[in-house]
Amino acid sequence: MTVPRFMAAKSKGKRLSVLTAYDHLWAGLFDEAGVDAILVGDSLGMVVQGKSTTLPVTLDEMIYHGEMVVRAVKQALVIVDLPFMSYQVSPAQAVENAGRVFKETGCAAVKLEGGVHQAATIRALAQADLPVMAHVGMRPQSIRRLGAMSKVQRDEVELLADARAAEEAGAFGIVLELIPRGIAAKITKALSIPTIGIGAGPDCDGQVLVSCDMLGLTDGFQPKFLKRFANLRETALNATRQYITEVAQGEFPDAAHSHE
Repeated sequence: MTVPRFMAAKSKGKRLSVLTAYDHLWAGLFDEAGVDAILVGDSLGMVVQGKSTTLPVTLDEMIYHGEMVVRAVKQALVIVDLPFMSYQVSPAQAVENAGRVFKETGCAAVKLEGGVHQAATIRALAQADLPVMAHVGMRPQSIRRLGAMSKVQRDEVELLADARAAEEAGAFGIVLELIPRGIAAKITKALSIPTIGIGAGPDCDGQVLVSCDMLGLTDGFQPKFLKRFANLRETALNATRQYITEVAQGEFPDAAHSHE
């Protein structure tokens, strides 16, 4: 998958599948399964590091995780998030930091949050031949202003303006997060670039989920848009409990798992 092929999927009617990954093991597995794109999301701050928001994640941390993901991937398009305050200061800052991400990870694209207010930055990245995906709707890096991580965004005029500004500035795709399906459908129809939804309904050109949520590894997080395609948390708990029991009772290792 390349950026041009990703963009062309929309006109061909191909729906794009995207998952997050943060390490070599899971990235390789998702790539083998055939996912179209892998997003190294700054959600790693919450999923991997156990923090309450994505705001503390650093550029160096994104590069660290992005590099190991890229090494595992043979087919999928790898997109790396630009973390909070790595691009907001100026377009020049964004180009410099995104350049580091490309050089040090080998990724295919970066993603930033914003539309109208980041149009100049998106344009600067595109003009530097650094493919960039935009992200509008609920933006996790704006949590201090929005007040909650799961707040549905309903201002149709603002959302459409953000999406159009991102496309006109040169974004090759756009994530629509927590937007009513009707508005997301209008945005998708209005744009020539693919829209990737998360909590934005079925009419987007593709979908993205946080892989740990999709696989049922997380607990206590159940937004309306989330479908768990497995329950790996319960599987892992049961396997670990069985291991503990067999070690405690002297059943493991047995003769079949011992060297003579």
